[in-house]
Amino acid sequence: MKKVVLLVLLLSILFIYSAHAGGKDGKEMTENIHWLGHDTFKIIGEKVIFTDPFKLRQRDTADIILITHEHYDHCSPEDIKKIQGTGTVIVAPPDCAGKLSGDVKKVKPGDKITVNGIDIEVVPSYNTNKQFHTKDRNWVGYIFTVNGQRIYIAGDTDHIPEMKTFKADIALLPVSGTYVMTAEEAVIAALDIKPKVAIPMHYNSIVGTEKDAKRFEEGLKGKVEVIILKEE
Repeated sequence: MKKVVLLVLLLSILFIYSAHAGGKDGKEMTENIHWLGHDTFKIIGEKVIFTDPFKLRQRDTADIILITHEHYDHCSPEDIKKIQGTGTVIVAPPDCAGKLSGDVKKVKPGDKITVNGIDIEVVPSYNTNKQFHTKDRNWVGYIFTVNGQRIYIAGDTDHIPEMKTFKADIALLPVSGTYVMTAEEAVIAALDIKPKVAIPMHYNSIVGTEKDAKRFEEGLKGKVEVIILKEE
């Protein structure tokens, strides 16, 4: 009888610990996140969400498309058309929205909206030591909730003070330098945000290589779990 009681207690403790830890490891949390290159992700949950579609290899249908800013490798009308259906909602800053057609929601940093049942927080995204993405342009990143996980897509940004206020389970962060954070700066950003999982992006296309992703992973070893997705 005592053995049974002890077993029940042990199982209860393990259940509570698992619940407290979120019940999922990094791979489970990211199994529905597909990296299509650069800053383009296809995220499958309650809805199908694409971020900054660029150089898409095939047609698809998105429920929501999130655009961070108007540069050609992030706001690509021809790529957007490849995944835009009759019910697709596009979320974008005003200077990008003007290039697009259909159901377009214009947003700025600080906005909070709900699209097709998906809660979306619009956050700042800008350079601090270069002029490619200045703060006055009001370009953005997004924090949105899918399958109970808060996912942060940073857009083209440096490490910025606001990141200390961001709450995310999964952080998609640029690591290639030149136009965005370096791998080392992205490590500091991840430590500010404190996600359960960090995924490097913005390499192997315009600038940057897998070496940047590896440096990012090494810098966070033992601190934040990093998953380097294979480009699909």
